Amino acid sequence: MTAAIGEFEITGWTEDTYLDLPHGGKLTRATVTQNFSGDIVGTGDVQWLMCYRSDATAHFVGLQHIAGSVGGREGSLVIETVGDFDGAKARGSWSIVAGSGTDALKKIRGQGDFEAPMGPKAWFTLEYEL
Repeated sequence: MTAAIGEFEITGWTEDTYLDLPHGGKLTRATVTQNFSGDIVGTGDVQWLMCYRSDATAHFVGLQHIAGSVGGREGSLVIETVGDFDGAKARGSWSIVAGSGTDALKKIRGQGDFEAPMGPKAWFTLEYEL
C-alpha cells in the first residue's frame, strides 16, 4: 500500500434540512465542493447526508467524487465517507468504491481517514493500491 497525505479546503457548502426529528435533531443534505493538495491534487464534489442530534453533534455518510491526480497518476475516483461531528471537529473514514477509478486510477482501491476542525481546511490520509 502507498500512503497519500495532504489536505483539502472546502470551497462551497450548501446544506438543507429535509426532516426535523421529534427529539430536536434533524436530517440534512450537504452539497460540498473541495480543492485537494498534497499527494492528491484536484477537485472534489461530495453529497453528505447528516443526522444531527439535539446536542448539535452529528453522524454523516456520503459519496465523494475526486478528479485530478493521486500520487501523480491522473484520473478520478469515488470515495464512500462515514463519520461523526462532535460539535467542533469532524472525523471520518474513507473507502474507495470498487470499480470507480478512471484513466490511470482505474484499478485503485484503498481506505483512509480525515479530520476537519471548524473552518475550511481538513487533513487526510489515504492508503491505496493501483
